[in-house]
Amino acid sequence: MRVAMKVSLIAAALISLSACQKEAAEPAAPKLDTDTAKQSYALGLSAGKYLNNAVEEHKKLNLTLDAALILRGVQDAAGGGKPAMAEEEIQKVLTALDEQFRNKQAEMAKTKAEEAKAKGVAYLAENAKKAGVTTTASGLQYEVITAADGAKPKAEDTVKVKYKGTLTDGTEFDSTEKNNNGEPIEFPLNRVIKGWTEGVQLMGVGSKFKFTVPSELAYGENGMGPIPANSVLVFEVELVGISAPEAAAPAGEEAKK
Repeated sequence: MRVAMKVSLIAAALISLSACQKEAAEPAAPKLDTDTAKQSYALGLSAGKYLNNAVEEHKKLNLTLDAALILRGVQDAAGGGKPAMAEEEIQKVLTALDEQFRNKQAEMAKTKAEEAKAKGVAYLAENAKKAGVTTTASGLQYEVITAADGAKPKAEDTVKVKYKGTLTDGTEFDSTEKNNNGEPIEFPLNRVIKGWTEGVQLMGVGSKFKFTVPSELAYGENGMGPIPANSVLVFEVELVGISAPEAAAPAGEEAKK
């Protein structure tokens, strides 16, 4: 049984109990005149926030629970009454509820991924019609913002770039301006997403391109951090420099050092 599931049940009970108490009378403000009092109250607030968050997560999945019966279960477990279910049945029921929760999570994730895929396909189709947009054989789309005749990198080279990455709705998820104080970063070109490896090789040093990257050339069905599954990504990239890969030492050279 997942901890979050157990927590959500307790949370629902606490919310119900809190509502009943408010109907009876508004509680007086707590007296926080000692360290113990402050620590106790702070712990309660922290736990309450955690419990409420857990409840909200279950609401998102349309899981309906009877608050009155949850409260009764908490009271019975705390000694206020005789449990109406045997321990074996409790475990069976909660295991089934946990499975239902996980299944709903999977269903929602699948639906969102399918919707994102369809939106991405439509976005790419419209973007391809814009003046100045070129689509490569892989499906990568690019626009030249600033042209330059500098050297072009190979996949095995290390490149130095400035960039900004956004979702198709304009939400920025990464940039050198935001995460590297505006300074360029360096990385081996063959160790990033396929869309970058292909696209940056089209650039000359000093140029700036806009890339629209299909999900299969980015993070695909898995997504990554703030990037949802099946997302089409948009990058503005400025190629600042190229560093050739270091040559391997001749056989026996390492032993001489």
